[in-house]
Order: sequence, then C-alpha cells, then structure tokens
Amino acid sequence: MKGTIRKATIKDAEAIQFLINEYAKKGLMLPRSLNSLYESIRDFFIYEEDGKVLGVCALTVVWDNLAEIRSLAVHPERVRQGIGSALVENCLKDAEVLGINRIFTLTYQVEFFEKLGFKKIDKNTLPQKIWRDCINCVKFPNCDETAMEIRTGGDE
Repeated sequence: MKGTIRKATIKDAEAIQFLINEYAKKGLMLPRSLNSLYESIRDFFIYEEDGKVLGVCALTVVWDNLAEIRSLAVHPERVRQGIGSALVENCLKDAEVLGINRIFTLTYQVEFFEKLGFKKIDKNTLPQKIWRDCINCVKFPNCDETAMEIRTGGDE
C-alpha cells in the first residue's frame, strides 16, 4: 500500500458514497445517501492514494461497549491488496481509544473477517438497536448476512 489512511472529511462524502453504492448495486451492502454520510462522516476512515479515495470503512458506536464495523468498500481494482484489512485495523484501534472492546459486523465476507480475528455469532445475541438500518434493506426480514464479532482488551 502506498497510500494513507485518515479520518474522512466532508469533502470525501461523494467519493465514499460512490464506492459504497457500487457494491450496493451488486446487493453486497446497503446503499447510503449523501445525507446519511454527512451525518456519520466522523465514523469513517478512508484509504487515499494520489488524492483519490480507494477504500472506506466506518466504526459506528451502537451502545455501551458495542460498535459496528460497517460500509467497508475497496475499489474493485484494488481488492486483495491489504487496504480493507488496514481500514478495519484502524477502526479497531479507534474502538480501543473509545473504550469499546466488543465490535461486530454483518457481512458476506466471512473468511476476510475470520483472518482478522472475528468469530461467527448468532445475530440474536446482538441488541435490537442494531437492526435500525435493516428495515430499508430489500432482504429484510430474511437477512442472509453473517454476524461476526471480535472482543479486544482482554475480554475475548
């Protein structure tokens, strides 16, 4: 990786939306409106190379000691080059700074997250609060994503 990872700024919102919505068109994640991205811009990290956003990932605080890794998207031409892993690692470090040691994700990329130390869990062990975005999903209530989590800081 020759680029850098940094916190997203307002000027990144359209590039973030483009990457996420490219995967959403394939049914691999929920689409995001510009409005929702502006509201949650502080949750995002981006991977940037030569001024171009080539990867995005968000850490969203859900509850006391619970956060979600979401909206992980890497430019299709740059997949399998360590960008996604580096973005998730940055989100995990951010969770540690916030004092959160239980981080989950809902994903189709089970093997990717297993390599990072996440383990499969039953979706029903997560609080109902996490389903707020699911109502907008075409697959609701028959979600076929896998719930996974990682615990850090000694409570593994």
